[in-house]
Amino acid sequence: MKMAGNIFLIGLMGAGKSTVGRLLSKSLDKTFYDSDHEIERKTGVNIPLIFELEGESGFRKRESQAIAELVVLNNIVLATGGGAVLLQENRDALSAHGIVVYLRASVDELWHRTRGDRNRPLLQTENPRERLQTLFSQRDPLYREIADLVIDTGGQPVTSIVTQIEQCLKVKDANA
Repeated sequence: MKMAGNIFLIGLMGAGKSTVGRLLSKSLDKTFYDSDHEIERKTGVNIPLIFELEGESGFRKRESQAIAELVVLNNIVLATGGGAVLLQENRDALSAHGIVVYLRASVDELWHRTRGDRNRPLLQTENPRERLQTLFSQRDPLYREIADLVIDTGGQPVTSIVTQIEQCLKVKDANA
């Protein structure tokens, strides 16, 4: 199946953006990008080191630059970092250049998926589950603000999530 345009996946860490994005891009014959991987590729270091050296604000600056470069490509599926929506310029860029899909999961589900991952700088705290709850509370309204589709990823296989997105996109295409 081939669909016109770009698809941008947003949501908190652990929502499944990269995993769903890879499978969705194959299914729709699009090129897959992950903004975090692009940042790591360009800088030659991992995200935790960028956070350590430049802080979250330095990372967000790099993230904005990566998003600005990626959204203007054609026929892509882009998995964004969980905090990409924090800056208005990123929300505007994503909204203007493609269909935005919010992959939503409960805090419990996100905690279950991320609890052993040491590669997530924002969860390296005394109480990572509480931190996830705070991030969810802050970001959920921002995700919803720009989402063309909201897909619940909790408790279902990746293939089902991809099929659900494809079906929603077909309906959207048909109504366009």
